[in-house]
Amino acid sequence: MTNTFSPLATYDRDAVRHWTYGTASTQVPIPPPTGSPYLSDLSFVSGANGWGPVERDSSNGEQAAGDGQPITIRGTAYTKGLGVHAAADVAFYLGGNCTRLTATVGIDDEVAPYGSVTFALVADGRTLTTTPVLTGDSTAVPLDVDVSGVQDLHLVVQDGGDGNAHDHADWADARLTCAQ
Repeated sequence: MTNTFSPLATYDRDAVRHWTYGTASTQVPIPPPTGSPYLSDLSFVSGANGWGPVERDSSNGEQAAGDGQPITIRGTAYTKGLGVHAAADVAFYLGGNCTRLTATVGIDDEVAPYGSVTFALVADGRTLTTTPVLTGDSTAVPLDVDVSGVQDLHLVVQDGGDGNAHDHADWADARLTCAQ
């Protein structure tokens, strides 16, 4: 994660006050995850979302942060996960420390039977898996994907080809298995 800051320094020279300023950037590393964390408990490297912000442990809702409902796919409620809206791309730094990602994906009940999306996991620039187009009538799809050695992982949701209206997509119970 890159952070930019603007330092300001003051000093006296020949009894006259002077100042200087500038900008600088620094990389603030996100440590790789350990144990079995839920993705909703980790820091994002980046989070792009088609409508409103990426929501932690709730559905996408509408435009405001925190306006989602509990994650629910075909009547099953999940306490953990990420609620997004197509087109979405949420990135995580794994640092090669993890071996598996598991999740249950689908369109949230708050928009069913509408919506159509695909879910993809992209690791270090290559696609590990992509679902078929899922609609608001589709059953939830379990994912269990090998992420051994992956440095950067992106959770990507695209619209199903008919525009992104009602494309509230859930990464329910998204969890990693990592070294301690």
